[in-house]
Amino acid sequence: MKMEIACFGVRDYEIPYFKELEEKYDYKLTLFPQFLNTENYKDALGYEAVMVRGNCVVSYKAMEDLANHGLKYYLTRTAGFNHVDIEACKDFNIKTAYVPGYSPNAISELALTLAMMLLRNTAYMVNNTHNGNFKVTNQMFSREVRGCNVGILGCGRIGTTTASLFKGLGATVYGYDIYQSDKAKEVLTFLPLDEFIKKCDIILVHLAYIKGQNDNFINEEFINNMKDNSILVNVARGEILDLKAALNAVSSNHLAGLAIDVIDNEKSLFFKEFDPHHMDNEVHQKLIDLYPRVLVTPHVASSTDKALIDMIETSLKNMDEFLATNNCKNSLIK
Repeated sequence: MKMEIACFGVRDYEIPYFKELEEKYDYKLTLFPQFLNTENYKDALGYEAVMVRGNCVVSYKAMEDLANHGLKYYLTRTAGFNHVDIEACKDFNIKTAYVPGYSPNAISELALTLAMMLLRNTAYMVNNTHNGNFKVTNQMFSREVRGCNVGILGCGRIGTTTASLFKGLGATVYGYDIYQSDKAKEVLTFLPLDEFIKKCDIILVHLAYIKGQNDNFINEEFINNMKDNSILVNVARGEILDLKAALNAVSSNHLAGLAIDVIDNEKSLFFKEFDPHHMDNEVHQKLIDLYPRVLVTPHVASSTDKALIDMIETSLKNMDEFLATNNCKNSLIK
């Protein structure tokens, strides 16, 4: 009998990929559209294994109840894992694993797209023509990316891929990271942080978030030290950016533009629908009001075919490894 895995947060467009990999890896995958959380966790009662995504947050007590009803494996199909209660998994003997990496191009391509939209003012122009205004204005004049200094903040696999894309467009690419890999050095020049901040016309954020260590790494001081008329793009984690400070910098015309695919406390904004004229708080209202100089995408950088396949397939390989060896190289419990 095939082992059954309950998969939560499965979107409609993802279903064919789950079905294809279900056959390849010989599991029965039961697909749920809802995010697993403390309110609905009983949907997972009785399953030996579950697979979740980053928006699935389950309390310690709920994890205990799941363990008491047979849960043994908790797989997250994400690279981030701050949504997984690792202590609960340890205490209740639940094996848990993550996906250390997936198609870096998925994140990098969105970062590039957002940066170029702000640089060339494309959202502004298309919004004008959509509303019947075909006049050429001063704001439609722009710099060329080959004349820009592009900064990559966090130069791992994804950051290095983004650097390669911009280098291919002729930009001068700089990087900042505590760890300076040889691969990154092939496509960018590392700088000290102070020099990096002041030199770059476009800064793209690919930093890993470490709770309690780099919260609001990009703070008011960081932003104030950026070049006038520069662009900031965050496709990493919302907790890394002081969003209010960044929005104020756009309002004051210090920054030319801001683009985010992530936001702190995402569940308060993403995956919901609002009246754009009556947002729930001042910061969210400002996100709307500053369009098209502020661009927001709802955490969809990894929503590509290749990234999705990588995430599901690695999770199933993690399951294979647990069953074969009682351990897994991607385990979150060391």
